[in-house]
Amino acid sequence: MFEALQDGLFSALKTLRGHGKLTESNMRDGLKLVERSLLEADVSFPVVREFMERVSEQAVGEKVLKSLNPSQQVVGIVYQELVNLMGPVDHSLHLKGTGDVTVLMMCGLQGSGKTTTCGKLGRLLKQRGRRPLLVAADLQRPAAIDQLHVLGEQLGIPVFSDRTQKDPVAVCNAAVREAKKHDADIVILDTAGRLHIDDELMGQLERIDRQVTPQQVYLVVDSMTGQDAVNSAKVFNEKLELDGVILTKLDGDARGGAAISVKHVTGVPIKFIGTGEHLDALEEFHPDRMAGRILGQGDLLSLVEKAQQEFDQDEMRLQEERLRKGEFTLDDFRKQLTQMKRLGPLQKVMGLIPGMSAMSEMMGDVDPEEDMKRLFGIIDSMTPAERHNPAKNIDQSRRRRIAAGAGVEPHEVNDLVKQFDAMSQMMTSMAGKGARERMKMVRELQSGLMSNPNGLARQKVGSGKRLTPKEKANLKKEREKELRRRKREQRRGPSG
Repeated sequence: MFEALQDGLFSALKTLRGHGKLTESNMRDGLKLVERSLLEADVSFPVVREFMERVSEQAVGEKVLKSLNPSQQVVGIVYQELVNLMGPVDHSLHLKGTGDVTVLMMCGLQGSGKTTTCGKLGRLLKQRGRRPLLVAADLQRPAAIDQLHVLGEQLGIPVFSDRTQKDPVAVCNAAVREAKKHDADIVILDTAGRLHIDDELMGQLERIDRQVTPQQVYLVVDSMTGQDAVNSAKVFNEKLELDGVILTKLDGDARGGAAISVKHVTGVPIKFIGTGEHLDALEEFHPDRMAGRILGQGDLLSLVEKAQQEFDQDEMRLQEERLRKGEFTLDDFRKQLTQMKRLGPLQKVMGLIPGMSAMSEMMGDVDPEEDMKRLFGIIDSMTPAERHNPAKNIDQSRRRRIAAGAGVEPHEVNDLVKQFDAMSQMMTSMAGKGARERMKMVRELQSGLMSNPNGLARQKVGSGKRLTPKEKANLKKEREKELRRRKREQRRGPSG
């Protein structure tokens, strides 16, 4: 979602860092690049103007210019102002207590992902111990009723609908009465949408709001529509007094301006964000975490929370016990990689780890998913004894056999064995250490792996940009030279 904005801000801040000494003149030039990046990301012009006024007022001051690291201070100022722009957010849904029914009304334009979001929100509430009832109040589209029933069946959540009724207000009121029969304590109304805002749509929604009196009204907004999303949110809020916005499709390739603008323009907080098509892809919106992602600083808290949900906790405890005993094999390594795949595409996961977003850019055309498949292929071609102790049990002939089974070159098997040996030492020494020490060791390992041109990352890292064709050709020559050297060593006799 924020790749273009990340690239623009990274370039602007890099320009500031490139100056030997920051003055008011070159600071203003750098801030103009920040402003241009925001506008190109489709952030509302009034929002950009006000945002830059606040940033400039702080950044051009004598305190920043004469500090030891002024460019770093600017990053801090931009980060804090992004947080202020998108927040604060109250994540409470203000649900009623036991025995009472809370009504949540979902509205939005057609195609915004409203019906799917109703299912996602129902799933989230069910996980929190609540008993939701989904209500098909979109009588304009029979397909929307069918879709909601399918989602309810998948999630194990009851769905109320009445295909004979023409009045959505009557359907919503009947659903609230029906909730007690289903022992439901939350009713989620999936109301009608249109391709555009019109009087008929708004009149219908206003009647539901006035006669059913939902406790919370949420607007589902397609973030791919850019400034149109912000404009529609503003109109809906004027008519219905929204309690929050849910932004969908933040996993798409839109420029991200809606996420930054909507809170400032409407005064309505973004409560949740949809980050994928799956029914578990709904997250609470945290302005500080989003600002970190935008500035390429990652989002470890979201990653840890997702890991706690997705990882097999019993398996993790067993692995922790084995590490404490000094045991870490390629089987353990493969299990850890399999667990990590549950978090989603590796490029997305890397974007949540501080420093890895820039590192993935430096890796150029390297595909982490393909690299993982190659790793699995190599490991699966080994015998149990070889996986248990590869450094001891894999000699020259076995490397060739494993490489043939995995469809890779023998030197790639050798690279894996060497890198695993270093990783094994780090993992066993990591057992029992605190989070700060573990993070430091992981970063050291990342640095070592990424700087190895003959290892899993097949591009040099450190230049901060993709390799040129000439650099790629030179790197290929280096690899071929290294391969010839290894073959000469092999002809002289086995050396491990």
